[in-house]
Amino acid sequence: MESPEMQIYGWGRYPRVDATIESPSSVEDCVQIVLDHESIIPRGLARSYGDSSLGSCVLETMAIKASHDFEEATGILRCPAGTTFDEILQLYVPRGWFLPVTPGTRFITVGGAIASDVHGKNHHIDGAFSHHVTEIDLLLGNGTIVKASRSLRSDLFWATCGGMGLTGVILFAKFKLIPIPSSSMIQTTLKLPDLESTLKAFEEQSDSRYSVAWIDSLATGKNLGRSLMMLGSHATDKVFSYKHKQILTIPFDLPSVILNNFTVGMFNSLHYQRARAIDTRIIPLEQFFYPLDSIGNWNRLYGKQGLLQYQFVIPKRTGLEGITSILSAIAESGVTSFLAVLKLFGQGNDQYLSFPVEGYTLALDFKAIPSSLSLLRKLDDMLVDLGGKIYLAKDARMPESVFKIGYPNWQKFEDVRQRYHAIGKFSSLQSRRLGLL
Repeated sequence: MESPEMQIYGWGRYPRVDATIESPSSVEDCVQIVLDHESIIPRGLARSYGDSSLGSCVLETMAIKASHDFEEATGILRCPAGTTFDEILQLYVPRGWFLPVTPGTRFITVGGAIASDVHGKNHHIDGAFSHHVTEIDLLLGNGTIVKASRSLRSDLFWATCGGMGLTGVILFAKFKLIPIPSSSMIQTTLKLPDLESTLKAFEEQSDSRYSVAWIDSLATGKNLGRSLMMLGSHATDKVFSYKHKQILTIPFDLPSVILNNFTVGMFNSLHYQRARAIDTRIIPLEQFFYPLDSIGNWNRLYGKQGLLQYQFVIPKRTGLEGITSILSAIAESGVTSFLAVLKLFGQGNDQYLSFPVEGYTLALDFKAIPSSLSLLRKLDDMLVDLGGKIYLAKDARMPESVFKIGYPNWQKFEDVRQRYHAIGKFSSLQSRRLGLL
């Protein structure tokens, strides 16, 4: 069923575009819609930040429903690509199973997780989501449906994982859930005085399955990069439940003046100072993995202009130097980063548009205003010199030249798309901006 043209946007609410929305209720409808449109892009819950799921015509996958097929002996789940992580958690956490990899929100679809090849707090041990995907059913641009895996059409499989919806429409996926001994987490928080001690702690704690650091983005001088690092492991009390409630909802766009250096600096200072040097506690799984989900529409905190998230990865060899220079450049610019989250990455994978490399990934949030855009252009040049790259699922403004340096296999990706009838059919605002056909 075709909806009237409406304005849509990603989680960052920048940019915005008028688009026709198609919401097929069956696979057959989905096939016909793809055949009927000259250009289209699949879209799940619209949690990618920028313009990767924006286009003149968008195909929503949420309405295609089918039963799950779960093998208790192996943990392999086959489900529609429109299934959300939240639905999976509700169904399987009470039975003692959990997602092998999850980002910081449960409000994404399986198809979106594959297309963005999401990563989490355990990448240094368990890799990205695609590492646990065993098979996908993909609708191609010519209307045919094929299966792809590591052994069957492997080129299409690796192009689709991390391919931002540009190879076709993911209809179904198989992937492995992991058994857990409890739905509670043992969380240990470390209070670290600067960036060097933070990176050292990541290395010393690399045996911890889950790790992430909140960075005080406004700290400078000897306090540059001071952080609170959260380490996590599954508890063993054999108690299983999944109850995630929103404690607050932002009902409207807040005035942009509310977020400024003074208010954010006060919050950051209090948040850091009140933390203990080492603090261990047992908390619900939902609180450890999805703290921001407890605040509904938190993106409205940035005002009606929206937000830009700049997430990059740099190799370990340039980690301390690189992150120091980038945080220093942000401080010198006077542009405020309101949130900074650092994680450790393990080895990359075989995808053509693979984001992770062995090193550190830092995600920074900015208001979507001209001064932020100007700063990010400067950070792009620094990032290229450091051998880094920008995460496509968070990107809203990366130049084509920066993309093609960071993702040197982009032409091989285009060759696969040509072989499987994707070029000329699947495109987004992002793909056109990055010079993909």
